[in-house]
Amino acid sequence: MAKSTRSKAIEYVEPIGARVLVRKDEPKRTTKGGIALPDQAEIPTITGRIVAISTQIENDTDFPLRQYDKILFHPKEAIPVDFETDNQLFVVPVEDVVAVFRRETGGKTPKED
Repeated sequence: MAKSTRSKAIEYVEPIGARVLVRKDEPKRTTKGGIALPDQAEIPTITGRIVAISTQIENDTDFPLRQYDKILFHPKEAIPVDFETDNQLFVVPVEDVVAVFRRETGGKTPKED
């Protein structure tokens, strides 16, 4: 009689090493002027929100990244995670994070605090 094997569903993806887990933003389908673009002409999106940060980066003061930060990243080394059907999750090396979008708080930038 064959054994019934049941695989557990993955509930969490934790990046290891100098990496972050990013949910990529949806590609833009319209221009700022409101013109709808065909699928072939989508503007490539390389921004997203950090979902999880590896322990190594979380404790490193050289990389001021926090969960839910919006970032700009270079997609060449980003590894897609086949975790969700829409496949918008990517493991990104921290070296490929080129910018973090921040809001000014109380008239000061984070460097002035």
